[in-house]
Order: sequence, then structure tokens, then C-alpha cells
Amino acid sequence: MFDKNYERFEKAISIILLLFMGVVVVAATLELIWLLYKDIITPPNILLGLAELFDIFGLFMMVLIAIELMSSIHMYIKNKRIHVEIIFLIGITAVIRKVVILDSNATDPMYLIGLATLLGALSAGYYLIKKNRKEISRKT
Repeated sequence: MFDKNYERFEKAISIILLLFMGVVVVAATLELIWLLYKDIITPPNILLGLAELFDIFGLFMMVLIAIELMSSIHMYIKNKRIHVEIIFLIGITAVIRKVVILDSNATDPMYLIGLATLLGALSAGYYLIKKNRKEISRKT
């Protein structure tokens, strides 16, 4: 009885999260469209400065991260499993987004080292998971 109610509750919360994430994706996409439109029509037309490009790339990557999170929630609802590979890819994408929008001249070098270490750790974790999956699939 409790298990059945818990599963319903868990599914309902997951669906609500998926819907909210959909709203975030739509809002961020509209923001990206507005930013592109605004940057293109302001003089000098069509030419984007470095600051505008970084804003656009940062927002674009944020939309990609949100879409990946939606995919992860959807797969959890469907399969009742958390796909660790996708979580690692989302983390890698988030760190790369941070690096893209970062002003390296105004950032503490230790912060950059920390980001590089985090990116290396996430990449190594993703590699090990993929390697383990390949070994398991070869054995079966």
C-alpha cells in the first residue's frame, strides 16, 4: 500500500518537475530569441561584439543544459532509472558553459584551476562509466 502511494507521489513530482523544466526551456529560448533580435537590430546591424556573443553562447548552452535535464527527468519517469552518463554530460556541459562565459582576465587563477580540475574529474568519471559499460556488453 505504502509502496504504491509512494510510487504515485514520486511520479507526480517528476511530472511536475518535467513541466516546470519545460516552462524554463521555453522562457530561456524566448529570451535567447529576444537577445539575438535585439543585438542584431541595434547599430551596427548584424555585427555582434564579443560581450554579446558571450551572452548568446551562455544562454544557448543554458538552454541545452535544461533540455538535457528534461531528458534525464523523462527517462527517469519512463524507466525508473537514473542514467548516470547523462548526469555526467550535463555536469560537463555546465562547467563548459561557465568557462565560455568566464572573463579569464578578471578571475582568480585558483578558480580556473578548480574549474579545470572539476572538468577533468567529470570527464574521467564519464570515461570510466563508458568503459565499464563497454566491458559489460562484451561479456554478455
